[in-house]
Amino acid sequence: MKIKELIFYPIKSCRGIHLSHAKVGDKGLSDYNNSLYYDRTFMIVDESGKFITQRQHPQLARVIVTIDGEKITLSFDNSSMDSITFTPQNQGNMVEVQVWGDRTLAIDQGKAVAQWFQEILSMKGCRLVKQDDYNIRAINPQHSTQSNQPVSFADGFPYLLTNTASLAYLNQKLEEKYPHQQQQISMDRFRPNIVMETDTPFIEDTWENITLGEIKFKIVKPCSRCKITTTNQTTGTVNPLNEPLKTLSTFRNIPQQGIMFGQNMIALSNGQLTMDN
Repeated sequence: MKIKELIFYPIKSCRGIHLSHAKVGDKGLSDYNNSLYYDRTFMIVDESGKFITQRQHPQLARVIVTIDGEKITLSFDNSSMDSITFTPQNQGNMVEVQVWGDRTLAIDQGKAVAQWFQEILSMKGCRLVKQDDYNIRAINPQHSTQSNQPVSFADGFPYLLTNTASLAYLNQKLEEKYPHQQQQISMDRFRPNIVMETDTPFIEDTWENITLGEIKFKIVKPCSRCKITTTNQTTGTVNPLNEPLKTLSTFRNIPQQGIMFGQNMIALSNGQLTMDN
């Protein structure tokens, strides 16, 4: 068993950044060599402050995020649209935002980057916001390991782990179902932070804790999957057959809970992780 991939997503629902050496913090992965921004530090919100994702706007999969020191550059893949570079604001206009059932305060990142996203999404009024470290968004206390435990703008937990053998099993099912079509998918459909390489499909379901390097993680709960898994994470196109979600539902559907793939985790200490060669 080894670490196959380490990925963090500075802006919720935009493209991730692959790391060879990652810092493990309370709110998620960050680049070990530049840990200013952690996983889902930023998100896009509509005029009412409600979060926006690939569920409504699959073209967000084409937004490439590049970090150089404090500066962030955004570009729209395979497009003639100009890129934009900005320096995130750590103080300024505070706005109330909503992520699922949580409401918290965040820092608006200004007019220029807002207009860039408005053009990408063909949507008036949307804004980019940054999490304010002084306004804690807490993990659901039913699953947290301590009181008022912080999480970023991730859906619910700081870390998501997936397993290569589980993906191989799903792709085998897809190949059997569509022998004359190419329906196999890559792991990026599930937008994980840590990808483990094992020989046993869904062995992660049996883990309560996992130690990677010197860091112990608590396996909190399986991750229920949504329509984002049907979006090609390179092109932003949505699968017309609702795959792989349709096939996954035939063997990974837990009644009243959802269609499961991967495990949500909480780090029990801080430190570093290195991708195994």
